[in-house]
Amino acid sequence: MAVERVPKATSTTAPKPPEYRRLAWGAVPKVEVFQAPGQPAAVGALENPTVERQPLAFLAIGKQDDWVQVRLPVRPNGAVGWVRASDVRLAEVQAYRVLVEVGARRLTLFKGDEVVMQEPVGVGKATTPTPLGTFYVDAMVKLSNPNTVWGTYQMSVSGFSNVLDRFMGGPGQIAIHGTNAPQLIPGDISNGCVRMRNAAITKLAELTGIGTPVDIVA
Repeated sequence: MAVERVPKATSTTAPKPPEYRRLAWGAVPKVEVFQAPGQPAAVGALENPTVERQPLAFLAIGKQDDWVQVRLPVRPNGAVGWVRASDVRLAEVQAYRVLVEVGARRLTLFKGDEVVMQEPVGVGKATTPTPLGTFYVDAMVKLSNPNTVWGTYQMSVSGFSNVLDRFMGGPGQIAIHGTNAPQLIPGDISNGCVRMRNAAITKLAELTGIGTPVDIVA
């Protein structure tokens, strides 16, 4: 699978969206992934729903005949592949994009080139840094108990820790989520996730959705 490198961005520059961008929902129980359109053998397959019992979602970034190029919610970070168009259901994605600046401990939400919101965040500690790259929101859960480390919302991001192969029984996938310790924000406080105050993550979740691109830069 090809891996794309992500250019650095700043808070004054909205990440440039791809020319083609759609949300691709899995439409079959197992979506096969190919290295290039038309190849006879798949290089992998993803279950639908996922092991977290969430609908499988990709960010589609290209289309060629009966094939769709997608960002993949798998290791290595930045992986892309091709899936059969018949195996996914394409939907429009809103014009929102998220930029996380790790060094500035800041999250900015853009709609087009307009800054919609900007909030301080908690990011990974030196020993468990937040991974950099171009990702997307692949699942979103509103939580019933806001008084946990996850806060009010958990927005799963298609990136994975570069340090932790496993975390709390999962594969080390990162998320943007709330917190029960808002006094620690901003700071280097997490195991790789991006933490927001609960009011901020609630606003972000209500404005965006699955398929929202997320750029994490230094």
